[in-house]
Amino acid sequence: MARTKQVGHPRRGFSSAHRLQGQTSSSAATSSSAARSMSPAIPVRRLVAPTHGGVKRARRYRPGQLALREIRKFQKSTELLIRKLPFQRLVKEITYTLYPNDIVYRFQSSGLLALQEAAEAYLVYLFQDANLCTIHAKRVTLMVKDIQLARRIRGDLTNLLPIPVQNV
Repeated sequence: MARTKQVGHPRRGFSSAHRLQGQTSSSAATSSSAARSMSPAIPVRRLVAPTHGGVKRARRYRPGQLALREIRKFQKSTELLIRKLPFQRLVKEITYTLYPNDIVYRFQSSGLLALQEAAEAYLVYLFQDANLCTIHAKRVTLMVKDIQLARRIRGDLTNLLPIPVQNV
């Protein structure tokens, strides 16, 4: 009997029905290992145990590939990037640092949301300007000096001026 070419998906391998297709009923009754040994042209997919403690290794991406995927994801989205509760704690901490009285300050949720939107917009534009400074310096890595230069060009002097403490 002439052999026929077996066609199958390269990732899925061949099913036993494809392997035993051209054989008679008596030879089909034999085990699949015998069928494999008779026909060396049929690729056999063997299950090999993972080498790292029984755990399958994670896919390894090329450097920068996941970063570009994250950039595209965040550019498409409109949700806030900083979590609300940590931002709220930060605002309260700054408030109590600036006004250290026994008065407990309360914030409306809409006020905190507006403050967070403004803070995130400021940070995004600051990083954009700092990235332009990085590219101008013929570098790829963003450094602290790029952020400082971007703030200086903008005229952003919040770190240079002392913040007055007002007693209420």
